[in-house]
Amino acid sequence: MLIMSLAFFALLLLGVPIAYAMGVSSVAYIFSSANLELFGTAPLRIFQGVQNFGLLAIPLFVFVGELMNSGGITTRLIRFANVVIGHFRGGLAYVNVATNVFLASILGSANAQTAMMSRVMVPAMEKEGYKKEFSSALTVSSALLGPIIPPSLVFIIYGVISETSITKMFLAGIIPGLLLAAGFMILIYITSLREEFPKAERATLKEIGKAFWSVFPALLIPLIILVGILSGVFTATESAAAAALVAFIVGFCIYRELKLAEIPKILLNTALNTAIVTFIFSMAGLSSWILAFERVPNEIGELLVNISDSPIVFLLLLNLILFITGMFIDGIPAMIILVPILLPVATNLGIDPVHFGIIVSINLTIGLITPPVGTALFIASSIGGIRMETLARTLVPFILVACLMLLIITYVPGITLLIPNLFG
Repeated sequence: MLIMSLAFFALLLLGVPIAYAMGVSSVAYIFSSANLELFGTAPLRIFQGVQNFGLLAIPLFVFVGELMNSGGITTRLIRFANVVIGHFRGGLAYVNVATNVFLASILGSANAQTAMMSRVMVPAMEKEGYKKEFSSALTVSSALLGPIIPPSLVFIIYGVISETSITKMFLAGIIPGLLLAAGFMILIYITSLREEFPKAERATLKEIGKAFWSVFPALLIPLIILVGILSGVFTATESAAAAALVAFIVGFCIYRELKLAEIPKILLNTALNTAIVTFIFSMAGLSSWILAFERVPNEIGELLVNISDSPIVFLLLLNLILFITGMFIDGIPAMIILVPILLPVATNLGIDPVHFGIIVSINLTIGLITPPVGTALFIASSIGGIRMETLARTLVPFILVACLMLLIITYVPGITLLIPNLFG
């Protein structure tokens, strides 16, 4: 195990992508062990890493997001939110958060939302008199809702790794996601008292009705996903296929902004994004098998239990471990590595796997905006034209709010489990 660990961390320090780091370090372990059984079983373990029906939802939800990007849905969502709440002081900041809530119910990706909203909202807020660093910080923080409010690629991956119901994970993410959005809105209100944010004129009922009618077809996409899952008509994977069909009809037939000539590019982007996740899963399947073979999860579990067998202490340690990990490793690879190790300990302490999954997902999602390796932070900095150090300083209040909401969710499991329990 020493050779595997040294190879893994050395490759990470050299900047090698984590999928390659996992694969090369696993191969180094196999060669160093000289165990013929490992040589014969390794290809099978790589294949088994991606042999799961739940993973089919990933390309489908990515496809939905690509169709939505090209179909004119985003601009209509922003316009509707602005008409409804833009008249409050700091209205455009509230619009930013509200639009990210809507987008989260369709996209499921923080990085995708950061890229999309940074191009649209940051220039619009700057034009209205907001500081660029605040606009970018708010945009990238609100994009964290993408992997939390269903549908979520992170929840799908956690469900596959932990063999937990993806439908339950989707239901469990609704209230935590809205709680996080509420926390950001409270921070906007407090900041607006000091900064004297601008506000727009109140819209008439006719303008609100017109904006709603324009955005209504787009709202059908998350509605179909949630109603289909809640009613039991769809599984999470089937709901993604239904949502892709509706997104195509809305963009091509209703809004008429989606062109058939764009479909090959959309399919290519979907395939590339899916291939990245699939390759990580295949390499992680091999690494996880070696870790289990060496009983590493058992030893770490025993170490944590020896520190304390209190669920309260364990959850605190869990948050610290995940927060630090998220600062250096992207969420999906970190989840693939850590969940098989930490989940057995959590279940032995009586922590619900769905609640555990929400804690892990939110924690690692926060890592997307924390330096030094926060990918969403880099995206917002690049698109907004802001130094990363400046953006990171402006993000501190948002990170503190996110961490506070995380602690509430951690120690009040009813917030997470209310809706899954209501629907059995």
